[in-house]
Amino acid sequence: GRLNNGNLMMNKLYSLCGKDETTHGHKFSALYTFNGLKKTQVEKVEAGDIIAFAGVDKIAIGDTISCNENPKPLPRIKIDEPTVSMLFYVNNGPFAGKEGKYLTTRHISDRLQKEILSNVSLEVVNTDKNDVFEVRGRGELQMAVLIETMRREGYEFMVSKPRVITFEENGKVMEPMEKVFLDIPDDKVGIISEKLSIRKGRMMNIQNPGSGRVLLEFSIPSRGLIGFRSQFMTDTQGAGIMNKLFDGYKPWFGRIPQRNSGALISDRDGKVTTYACLAMVDRGELFIEVGSQVYNGMIIGERNRSEDLSLNITREKKLTNMRSSTSEATVTLRPPRKLSLDQFIEFIAEDELVEVTPQSIRIRKMELDENKRASQRKKEKYSE
Repeated sequence: GRLNNGNLMMNKLYSLCGKDETTHGHKFSALYTFNGLKKTQVEKVEAGDIIAFAGVDKIAIGDTISCNENPKPLPRIKIDEPTVSMLFYVNNGPFAGKEGKYLTTRHISDRLQKEILSNVSLEVVNTDKNDVFEVRGRGELQMAVLIETMRREGYEFMVSKPRVITFEENGKVMEPMEKVFLDIPDDKVGIISEKLSIRKGRMMNIQNPGSGRVLLEFSIPSRGLIGFRSQFMTDTQGAGIMNKLFDGYKPWFGRIPQRNSGALISDRDGKVTTYACLAMVDRGELFIEVGSQVYNGMIIGERNRSEDLSLNITREKKLTNMRSSTSEATVTLRPPRKLSLDQFIEFIAEDELVEVTPQSIRIRKMELDENKRASQRKKEKYSE
């Protein structure tokens, strides 16, 4: 950071002004200043220098290094509160351990604790279960970046659908809001405005400087932006720019339309066959290719109706000694729909998880057993 006043020297004691207390007697083990992009070790730094130092433990964003005798902390930097939370689970599926290098509770916990040291807007909260961690951040994009980074580092885990962090005030549920600033081509204003209005967005400002691009400003609940970025890039054909800022809390806006379709679920372990895929063409759209390995409870596609459907996607054609004039005819199978990590996170429902490994991204039901899922649905129906 920048040295605001005075100077700092090696072999001298200083105080650390934290959020709750001030501790004395800290000494630097190294002092650095910057010359362009190059970091140079020095014995003394002066006011105005951009510096780095080592040797002070348990320091956080907003803390002040001051003199040891009469410490005077600077005004504390305030970081935006987290608005979205996701649950990180240890992978307990049938394919656990086959592709990932780090998959235990200790590995995931250590990695998340390491992340919050540098990513100051993230929070990690322990839950009632030892193998589940609640991670809070500033949006689903930040979460997706963390998940993708951990995946590339060799971690294997599962994540839930993002949820906004709410609280009650005067008997009303308050939810976080965002100001969204868009810079898009002028022929895309209609479709983007329609998508945001469905998600409870309200246009606050529009500017058309006549350059072929339009500047839009929307106020929208944070949960309305979950999964919107990928749709935005598709609708604007990659030509749109989106930025957002936290805009306080407002009373709950009501239901925002999410996925209305059901899921196609594999009812057994095995390998996907062409014969089985041809038989379910009229049931929905697949996410996986022929030859992929699946397991019981794994979601393999999106159904064209609202209810979930369990089916045998590993069924093979029965062989007979009878010849048919049409048996050798070539049948064209519709290619599967490939989803990115962002699209998987947007697609899943409350009772589903995204399984993330270094080689694959799958989606599955929280409860893999079909009979137990049916029992849970009955309990929920009668409890209503």
